[in-house]
Amino acid sequence: MVRNNKGFTLIELLIVVVIIGILAAIAIPKFAGTKSKAYVATMKSDLKNLVLAEESYFSDAAPPTYGAVAANQLVSPTGTILWTATTGVNIVTANVTPTGFSATATHAGATGTAGCGVYVGAAAPPNAAVINEGEVSCW
Repeated sequence: MVRNNKGFTLIELLIVVVIIGILAAIAIPKFAGTKSKAYVATMKSDLKNLVLAEESYFSDAAPPTYGAVAANQLVSPTGTILWTATTGVNIVTANVTPTGFSATATHAGATGTAGCGVYVGAAAPPNAAVINEGEVSCW
């Protein structure tokens, strides 16, 4: 009687499982950092878009003034929504005056970064890390 042994031995299967485990242990932390970087990029993008929307608000308002964000939206003087924050990003405006504003952004999933901010005009910077007017900085 001829025996035809096809298949894998237990040792071969064990070696494959160990190799997959090692690769997963290396890859998973790298992907976790990438996700946090994406959250920070989303906060920066939202703040840049908010600055553009605020300038549109300023040009539409009579007399010219900047607007405050309510419920993560900026609504024009005519009632049109000019800007809405991305889901998960919380935007807060402060120091809103006719000549300037400052805003901060936070995201619960962004690890290692407390928030990002920007200021325009005569408003005070929201954090010491925000140095240049109109430039988004994170801390």
